[in-house]
Amino acid sequence: MSAPKTDLDKQEKRHRGPLRGMAVVVGFALLLLVGLLFWTSSNGNTPEGADTQIDARTGAEVPADSN
Repeated sequence: MSAPKTDLDKQEKRHRGPLRGMAVVVGFALLLLVGLLFWTSSNGNTPEGADTQIDARTGAEVPADSN
């Protein structure tokens, strides 16, 4: 069944505001996501090696600064 009274121009005008509002909210959410990604990458810790490392070829302990 189809709707009895369809006026596409009137419906387009009525939906314009809510659609723009949804687009603004999606844009704001993307902006927050980019900000979160930037913040987490800039505040991350740099990896640190162990004081001693294991040589995979021999299995012996090697001081970290000798590599």
